Amino acid sequence: MRRPAVIAAAVFGFLVLLYGFDLLVTNGDVPRGVSVAGVDVGGMSHNKAEGLLREEIEPRLSQPVGYTAGETEGEFDPKQAGLRLDWDATLDQAGDQPLNPFTRIASFFSDRELGVVTDAEPNQFDNAMKALRQDIDQEPVEGNVVFEGAEPKPVEPKQGQALDVEAAKDRILAHWASGTRLTLPVESTPVTITSEKVRAALTEVAEPAVSAPVVVRGEGDDGELTPEEIAAGLSFEAKDGELVPRIDQKKIVEGVEPDLAETEQEGRDAEIVFEGGRPTVEPSQDGNQINWDKTLEPLPDVLATTDSGGRELKAHYEKQPAEITTEEAEQLGIKEVIGEFTTGGFAPDSGVNIRVVAEEVNGAIVKPGETFSLNEYTGPRGKPQGYVEAGIIENGAPGTAVGGGISQFATTLYNAYYFAGLKDAGHREHSYYISRYPEGREATVFQNPDGSSVIDLRFTNNTDTGVAIQTIWTPNDITVKLWGTKHYEVESITGDRTDFVEPGEAKGPEENCKPSGGQKGFTVTNTRVIKDASTGEVIRKEPRTVTYKKKDKIVCPKDD
Repeated sequence: MRRPAVIAAAVFGFLVLLYGFDLLVTNGDVPRGVSVAGVDVGGMSHNKAEGLLREEIEPRLSQPVGYTAGETEGEFDPKQAGLRLDWDATLDQAGDQPLNPFTRIASFFSDRELGVVTDAEPNQFDNAMKALRQDIDQEPVEGNVVFEGAEPKPVEPKQGQALDVEAAKDRILAHWASGTRLTLPVESTPVTITSEKVRAALTEVAEPAVSAPVVVRGEGDDGELTPEEIAAGLSFEAKDGELVPRIDQKKIVEGVEPDLAETEQEGRDAEIVFEGGRPTVEPSQDGNQINWDKTLEPLPDVLATTDSGGRELKAHYEKQPAEITTEEAEQLGIKEVIGEFTTGGFAPDSGVNIRVVAEEVNGAIVKPGETFSLNEYTGPRGKPQGYVEAGIIENGAPGTAVGGGISQFATTLYNAYYFAGLKDAGHREHSYYISRYPEGREATVFQNPDGSSVIDLRFTNNTDTGVAIQTIWTPNDITVKLWGTKHYEVESITGDRTDFVEPGEAKGPEENCKPSGGQKGFTVTNTRVIKDASTGEVIRKEPRTVTYKKKDKIVCPKDD
């Protein structure tokens, strides 16, 4: 009994001496089994460990860091990402030599890999992560069916991926100096349309749809939709996990409409034309047009069949009565001039625009109670419509714009309906007085480049008979005559100019400067006196006060 105890005590004493010796010789060193970024520094002093780490790792710090993220491979520059290694903190994370004897014994048989500790410049690192996302993130590709000509092709679905930014940051900060390719975590972004759904759409919808032409039976002639035209108007949309066919009616109509054009009748309103200086009625014509909504309603079922006998549609026609019939036009009482006005003195380029707008407006009919809008009637007035660059007044100085000169037509039309006694429904005078127009009795118009209205000219036919607009253009002047039944006599009274504002002087631009004389600003009141045409009795007086801005003298730099 005594002998085993002695042996045990001796063993224990030996282990105590061994523990003490190990503790003595390794005091202050990096724990055994520790490696940093793949460099074994276990059991070394801190100074020696740091020296070894610098020797092994420092060359890596300026090298590109390769990465794999799902299906994407690439690399980034750690310096541009703002990454810098903290040597002291990297070693400090290994801790001190453990005092626990069991831990010390275990360290002989285990290894511990540590990442580096990184100081990252926040803005640079965030920008680097954004750049990584641009390279790594991939939108999912939904399964689909597309057409190449008339041949349907399957588009196989493909899952997308998105970088797990926070987890990727942690991995980069800890292991960017390891010298090995990093695996960055990504999350899958799933698709909703499976390969099976693609195959079903291909075989059950797309292939039958283009298997043969579709005949459209019209009145007196037939049209044909070829497989290519069908394919151009057929597509698929992902919805609730299914590929749903979509028919683009506009493209389908474009394919077959030319074949059936002669079976349709274009409608035409009655128009007032001026022959021999007198208005005459050009008869209206009712339209007979295909109702494409109704005609194409059975098309999905027709496309599903491969039986050539069943691939037919019947064109459905509908009558489209004229908005202004011959009878209505003849009963509008358009028989005499009720108001007219002429202006002249325009430049050739402005004359082009005035001619174009005059041709558009000529023959327009305004029914009783209707309001005529110049901007709405003409629509956009740009180069595609035949308008050209011409002179305008911009901020008191000469300039150019497409459609310049239209305000002269507006002024002429305004005065024509002014003297016809029709109700002004909205107009605006020029900011600066233009001497060729009657003061206080003129108008301007303006549109945005897309044709939307900014400043309009509008009048309402407040009589019980119709009004027709006649325009007469020559290279020297423009005349607007309003025809109808005369209800009013109109007198125009213009007061004296008041509240004069003296002009100043403004310096023109360095290039393309056009000097101009100054002009006083002033205020003037014009009164329209409307009288009954048969009795001469005054019905009402309409005063309107207009203030014109002063126009500064423009002095060009070379004239200083």
